[in-house]
Amino acid sequence: MRLPNMSTNFLLTPIPESSDQVISKDIKLAILGSSNVGKTAMTVRYLTKRFIGDYEPNTGNLYSRLVNIEGEQLFIQIQDTPGYTQDQEDFFHVMDSISKCVQWAEGFLLVYSITDYASHQAIRPLYQQIRKVHPDSKIPIVIVGNKGDLLHARQVQAAEGIQLANELGSVFVEISTSESCQDVSDVFQHLCKEVSKLNLHCNGERRRASVIPRPKSPNMQDLKRRFKQALSSKAKAVSLG
Repeated sequence: MRLPNMSTNFLLTPIPESSDQVISKDIKLAILGSSNVGKTAMTVRYLTKRFIGDYEPNTGNLYSRLVNIEGEQLFIQIQDTPGYTQDQEDFFHVMDSISKCVQWAEGFLLVYSITDYASHQAIRPLYQQIRKVHPDSKIPIVIVGNKGDLLHARQVQAAEGIQLANELGSVFVEISTSESCQDVSDVFQHLCKEVSKLNLHCNGERRRASVIPRPKSPNMQDLKRRFKQALSSKAKAVSLG
């Protein structure tokens, strides 16, 4: 299937299902992080298995593809997001766009570069933004330390990534998008599985909540009582006869 590179409008509406495909589920993911941490490279690596090192700064592309995870066909949509630094003039505009993305997505990758300590510090505000929009949600979040091949330029130790993930109650993984397609795939597939499980649980809860026992009619209860009394009287009459 050809991978469509969607338009550059920041939050696009969900892509309609193809009429000739039978899709069991939609999975909506968002990948967030500072500029130059490898968000787009990760997404393209997962969807095409190719690594491209340099990208034009994006304004938020929506990618989609059919994937098979543990025998189940899923239609995955990945919202790439613009990177930012907190000293940018359009910081608040970018954060507003991220808020719209957070409302849409069902699972999140929060990405930083191990070569950029400021990108690591940006993870917590992004996490807080997600929890602000989904305060009571168990929405899956994975924290990713990218560019693990650039050990000579490391500014963030793996232990710092682990500590942050533990504090936020999230999963953490350190990868190299350029060196390992499998590691990138594992991250996305883990997140897809978690979203699928959450959707299954939520759908089950909604179904159970919607099955409301119908109140018994007082008239019907009265009729049942009278019927039992009639049966009892008839039984007595037979025994006496």
